[in-house]
Order: sequence, then C-alpha cells, then structure tokens
Amino acid sequence: MPSKRTEQTLARLADLTPRKIVAELDRYIVGQGDAKKAVAIALRNRWRRQRAPEPIRNEIAPNNIILIGPTGVGKTEIARRLAKLAGAPFVKVEASKFTEVGYVGRDVEGMVRDLVESAVDMVRNERETEVEDLANDKVDERILDLLLPAPAEPAAKASDDERVFVAAADGAVTQEAEAVKERHKRTRDKLKQLLLDGQLEQREVEIEVAQQAPQFLDVAGGQGPGGGNEGMGNIGDMLADFIPRKKKKRTVTVADARRVLLDEEFDKLINFDDVVTDALERVETLGIIFLDEIDKIAGARGEAGGPDVSREGVQRDLLPIVEGSNVQTKHGMVKTDHVLFIAAGAFHVSKPSDLIPELQGRFPIRVELKPLTEADLLRIMTEPENALTKQYAALIAAEGATLEMTPDAIAEIARTAAQVNSRMENIGARRLHTVMTTLLEDVMYELPDRGVGPVKIDARVVRERLKAISEDEDLRKYIL
Repeated sequence: MPSKRTEQTLARLADLTPRKIVAELDRYIVGQGDAKKAVAIALRNRWRRQRAPEPIRNEIAPNNIILIGPTGVGKTEIARRLAKLAGAPFVKVEASKFTEVGYVGRDVEGMVRDLVESAVDMVRNERETEVEDLANDKVDERILDLLLPAPAEPAAKASDDERVFVAAADGAVTQEAEAVKERHKRTRDKLKQLLLDGQLEQREVEIEVAQQAPQFLDVAGGQGPGGGNEGMGNIGDMLADFIPRKKKKRTVTVADARRVLLDEEFDKLINFDDVVTDALERVETLGIIFLDEIDKIAGARGEAGGPDVSREGVQRDLLPIVEGSNVQTKHGMVKTDHVLFIAAGAFHVSKPSDLIPELQGRFPIRVELKPLTEADLLRIMTEPENALTKQYAALIAAEGATLEMTPDAIAEIARTAAQVNSRMENIGARRLHTVMTTLLEDVMYELPDRGVGPVKIDARVVRERLKAISEDEDLRKYIL
C-alpha cells in the first residue's frame, strides 16, 4: 500500500480528469490536441491503477508513448508540464547520450538514478516547506545568540551574606545576576524586533561552517558522475560519509549566516531516511522519464560496424528498464515496472519502425505532432501564460519602461518566423526566440540609458528591423 504522503499525491490526481489536464496544458502549449489527449489519458491511468483491485493492480502496465514530430512543436514542454501538474518525479534525458554497455559513456540505468535524485529533491523540498516556519524561528534564535551572547554565569555561588543587591528606580530590590539577565532579555527583545524587520541583515557575525567534503573518484565507474558502471554504486559517497567534516570559523553577514543555519536546521528537523523512502515509492508509483531524441538510436537493423555500432545495443539495454526491472541506486533498489516513459523524436531520417520490435512493443501509443503554421506561431506569441511577448514585457518593465506591441506587429513577427522556417531548417516555435532577439536587440542594449518611456513596436518597425532576415538568402547566422 502507498504511504500516507503518496496517497495525498494520488488524491490530488483524483480531480485531474483528462479534460482538465488538457485544459491545463492549453495554458502553455498551443495546438497538438492529439498529443495532449494521449498524455492526459496516460496520467489519469496512474490514478486509476491505484484504485484497481489488488490482484490486477500490478498487472496494469503504463501507457508508454512515442511523440513523433519536428523540433520546436511542444514535445518536451508537454511532458514537462504534465509532470509538474501531477507533482510527479520527472527527468528529461537524451537517448543519444547513452552507449551500449562496454563502451565509454553513460549506461542507460543512469536515467533511473537521475529520476531518483529528482524525487529526493522534490520530497525534501516538500518537507522543508512543512517545517519552514519552525526552522526560521530556530535560525532567528541562533542568530540572536551570535549577535548578543548570553551573560556569563558567576564562577562560584556567593553566600547569602556576600550577595550584592541593586535597588531599582521604583524601590524594588533584585539580585545583581537577575538584573543582568533582565537587561540581557530586554536588549535581546529589541534586537529580535530589528532582526525581524530586516535591519540587521548586513551586520557581521562569526559562525562555524562545515568544509566541503573531499571529492572522490567513483571507484566503481572510474569516470565520476555519469560514468559507466554506475550500478556498482558511488564508493566516493560512501567514503565521504565516514570521514568527519572539519569546521572552520568564518565572519559573514547575517543574511549569509541565515542561509547556512537554515540548511543546518532543516537537516535536524527532517528525517532523511523518511525522505528517501517516500522518494523511492513516488518514483515507482508516479515517476516519468522523458526520453528525447530516441530517433538518434534508431537505424536500419543489421548494420555492421561504423560510428553508430552501439545504437541497437542502446535499444537492447533500454528494453529491460522500460519492460520493468530492478535498478540499484545509492538510495536503494528501484523497480521500474510502473514508471511512465514518454519518448520523442523528429524521425527525419529514421522511422519508428526502425527501432527493434521489442522496444516498439513497449511504446504502444504513438502520436504524431503537427508542424507549426503561421497561425500557430501567432497564437504562441499571445495566448500561453509564458508567451514571449509577456516575457519581454516583464524584462523591459524591470528597467521601468513598458513594451507596447500592436497586433499587426505580432502578426508580422509570426509571418517572418514562418517564412524563415520554410526557407531554412524548420525549428518550430524556437524560431520566435531568434526573431524576437533580433527585433529587440538594440532596445535591450539601450534600455538602461533611454529612460522609462514606452517601447512602441508596430508592423513598420518590425519590417525595418527584420529586413535582413526576410530578404537575405544566407540565413545561417539566424539559425539556433
């Protein structure tokens, strides 16, 4: 049975119907309805599987998907937004980075280890959020101790006859030690208020900082992080745990001390073993691996020799992981039986059928994404919540100015991007970055010196500034 925290994550999926998932994806991605529908069903099936009867639950395999389409049409963004929406561990890897076992390079099990690290970070961040207020309170108290150390205790307790008494203004009589403590408390209360108001952030204090642990070579892999034979475990991490970390005193500002002390308090308040247990369970239940450029490891089967001799070998190494196997990580064993794999590739040269039949069978759902038209590029410029026009407006607003783009200017940008894509390599929506950068290059350079007036862009300005792109047949320098 899933843990309580995993159950809470799954409960959040209960309200995410496929229709709602597509609606959420529409906020950031234009078009590609078929792909959105396919991933929405795959995500919903994660929740449905957990509600299935126990005998059949483990038999339900994930709906692994291959997204087929040219670059820049939204394949990666769909997978990334899907994982964020589900609160699921997610990692994006490039198939071309892996090599067959026996060759120099990364072995395919590295993607599972990356997924586990992503899950550990995710769960730890959640736990930190839960205890953040308590940790900040403890840090404030420690900083106050550094700013105003407690008064020293008397060396020996004085006898009743030797005690010194102090008469207060109202005639009350207190012992000297108590008077010192009272003054200390009043001063500390005043300092605390100044600290909470942010007036002491640049005051310097002396703290003890743990020195960086020594870096060891991955003895098993022989290549450090990302090297081969990662399954043998990182011996360097194990050695670092046994070697005590030395501490040294440093004088830093209160702001810098707060960051160091906050990490220490999180370490005290959070049980890392529980974090790892939840992370491993979340990987096995909700993990998503986005395998990009899968077409780069496809090719005519039976090829002999050549620089791509290991491509089919990589596919065969991928097969057991996608089918479901146990992968050893430094945090423990992980079963990949129910990890969702979303593969993507342009397949300009090769075809999905060039993959080995066994691997094809593990990606039963194939969705073809459509190339972006001029109308799509126009929508991308305005509709998504992270549209380029909104991004540049925010950047320009940071200088106190405003960006005013007329509808005909945005239409002209989309037309130019579509034209360049048709004449040169089609890089989809990424071409808009090239066009916008060229259009606003002078503006962004002169912005700090030009004042805070509005930056007005209309179709005429766009045509003048992008004239080189629209008329020059040699467009190589404008390709990303």
